[in-house]
Amino acid sequence: MFKIYKEFSFDMAHLLDGHDGKCQNLHGHTYKLQVEISGDLYESGAKKAMVIDFSDLKSIVKKTILDPMDHAFIYDQTSERESQIAALLQKLNSKTFGVPFRTTAEEMARFIFNRLKHDEQLAISAVRLWETPTSFCEYQE
Repeated sequence: MFKIYKEFSFDMAHLLDGHDGKCQNLHGHTYKLQVEISGDLYESGAKKAMVIDFSDLKSIVKKTILDPMDHAFIYDQTSERESQIAALLQKLNSKTFGVPFRTTAEEMARFIFNRLKHDEQLAISAVRLWETPTSFCEYQE
């Protein structure tokens, strides 16, 4: 079996409502996302000797993850405070992206993994999400 990797970066703002540190305040990150795909090689056709075409992977991640999340305020829809901030931003025509969980690196990595695996049917084996240049989370099943 082979493993291939592709890296992406995107910018996003968030806060952690109820956190006991600085992250309770609105702030942003330049996230680095690494997607790992595992599988055997295609035996024939245009994709022969590939696990997946890197260009195809790029298009899928762009459509499913980057386009909706890049330069958005990601917020926990179960948090009244975060939802109020999102509503204000939406009134000001700013981009938001709501999720039903706290927007930690851990939960976001799991969300991205599941979205790519289940919505896009990718043979994804792991996601690594850097929140800072020295701090990242890995999620795999």
